[in-house]
Amino acid sequence: MAKWMLVDGFNLAFRAFYGMPELTRTDGFPTGALHGWVKSLWRLIDDESPAATLVFFDLGGSQDRLAIHPEYKAQRQETPEALVQQLPFVKSLTRAMGLVGIEQHGVESDDLLASQAVALAKAGHEVLVVSADKDFAQVVDDRIKMLLPPTPANPKAGWRLMDAEGVVEKFGVTPAQIADYLALVGDTADNIPGLAGVGPKTAAKWLQTYGDLEGIIAYADEVKPERFREKITADAERLRMNLQLTRFDLNLPIVAAKQTEPQIVELLRLLEELEMKSTLIEARKRYTQPELF
Repeated sequence: MAKWMLVDGFNLAFRAFYGMPELTRTDGFPTGALHGWVKSLWRLIDDESPAATLVFFDLGGSQDRLAIHPEYKAQRQETPEALVQQLPFVKSLTRAMGLVGIEQHGVESDDLLASQAVALAKAGHEVLVVSADKDFAQVVDDRIKMLLPPTPANPKAGWRLMDAEGVVEKFGVTPAQIADYLALVGDTADNIPGLAGVGPKTAAKWLQTYGDLEGIIAYADEVKPERFREKITADAERLRMNLQLTRFDLNLPIVAAKQTEPQIVELLRLLEELEMKSTLIEARKRYTQPELF
């Protein structure tokens, strides 16, 4: 069976945008994120040697989650205009590099990626999920691992693999409990309010003791510290709503997993149009002399 690399597109694009200087074309069009995007993908592919790479992008919000919680992700800041300008080229370059780009209106790319990862794992493949988003920890198992980017505190550490044991070490709960954990502690990135006053250690301890969110609700009169007992009972329905928001929809259609060939002429044309000179030089070598890489 093969190794598949599934990339959280916007997560990596934001990282490329903020990790590169403000490079521009001679007419002022921004290109910094594009340089970072292409070079990041090349490095990941060189390091991991996947059989194929699938890149997932968002097209609007999740209609199902918005129906449950209209304020879902409402507090997120607008994407910087310079990055918005570059996103169409991010997708064009991705296709030209021979990497499959996957997106669907009204469905979050996270759900699409998670569904694809689980389906590939069930078919016996090894899967690497490239993202810093902790939500993906819930699908980690013996065949699915997360590939985490370097942290700002220790950039020289490089990309790091997180397996099921790593999830337990990091969060104190198993992958199967991550959605329940996030329902309890909340997720500020997605505007999901947790149970007031409950932090990671308390949530992890409860889940270790009672198994899941329903177990915690059922035994609310026993939990410690005692001050949370009434809160759990009073907020039970909201916590259940949180769980609907934090749990992936794994029943989405998946794409036929296949390797696609790079469109070399189109890739070189795009890089020349964008005046990405150093990346263009590397692309010519990479796709005409692949033995060098």
